[in-house]
Amino acid sequence: MQHTNVPRPALVYLFSEARLLSDPAHLEHTICSPIEFSGIGLHSGVPVRMRLLPATGGSGVVFRRSDLDGFEISATSRNVARVSYATSLMRQGVLISTTEHLLSALLGMGVDNVVVELDNLELPILDGSSLPYIEAFRRVGLKTQRRRREYLRILRNVEVREGDKFIGVYPGEGYSVSYQIHFPTPIGCQDFTVDLATSAYEREIAPARTFGFREDEQKLRDMGLIRGASEESVIVLTRQGVQNGSLRFHDEFVRHKVLDLIGDLALAGHHILGHVVAERAGHAMHTALVSRLLRDRAAWELVTLAPEKPKTKTAPARTPRLVPA
Repeated sequence: MQHTNVPRPALVYLFSEARLLSDPAHLEHTICSPIEFSGIGLHSGVPVRMRLLPATGGSGVVFRRSDLDGFEISATSRNVARVSYATSLMRQGVLISTTEHLLSALLGMGVDNVVVELDNLELPILDGSSLPYIEAFRRVGLKTQRRRREYLRILRNVEVREGDKFIGVYPGEGYSVSYQIHFPTPIGCQDFTVDLATSAYEREIAPARTFGFREDEQKLRDMGLIRGASEESVIVLTRQGVQNGSLRFHDEFVRHKVLDLIGDLALAGHHILGHVVAERAGHAMHTALVSRLLRDRAAWELVTLAPEKPKTKTAPARTPRLVPA
């Protein structure tokens, strides 16, 4: 199927190549100093302390279980484990659960390299969004590193379909994502448009919180889920509307799905240069797309983004170019 024949919901998550090429956006970044968080896991309900530590260029995002002798798990597709109600990683039987909100914040703010050290199996849910991470990054600052960031440039279509659910990635300039959701009342059908080339992630996506229906609560608890959920960390819905306070956005629900998608796509290990289209998808389909994409080696190439150097001191700079990694 050609890309032009795919229905495209209205959300657009866009990094233009021109924007990406502006120095130092095409270089890798880490945080300037350690950051500490504490809270409880959304599904496990267990208390957890977590520290984010600066990391060297090229190391990526690595989770470290301080309670298990520093056992490490890289945030990559090959380590994806449970993906029904959250995206979790596992290696040699060791689990890191509910990673998507932090991974979304890291990718959304351009943090490439960090060690995530935690003393339990699940990241803290905090307020149910990525905003606490963004505020912390702003507080400590980001450090530009010497290594050039590698991008995963899409060369041909890759799609995953399951009934009326769909997600695909296609060649294209920059990085865009289109998303549409369909839920029962009071959510209904929502879509969204945002341009992250204007640093909109922290303003338009990061504050959007996770949500759930009150009528599903007991079923999920019987499944061993949402043991740590509270009205401080989850938007609680009934058929009549929001039960616990006001929304941060009138369409906060689709914005949170975008937040999740950005975090799940981060498991590709690189920013994507191409277009992603999703409808009625979820964590399982997000991560299935990443897995299928990485297996199809002809569907992508790794590139760096670097401006052409002028031939002489007086010559105007040429248009930036993609450079195979």
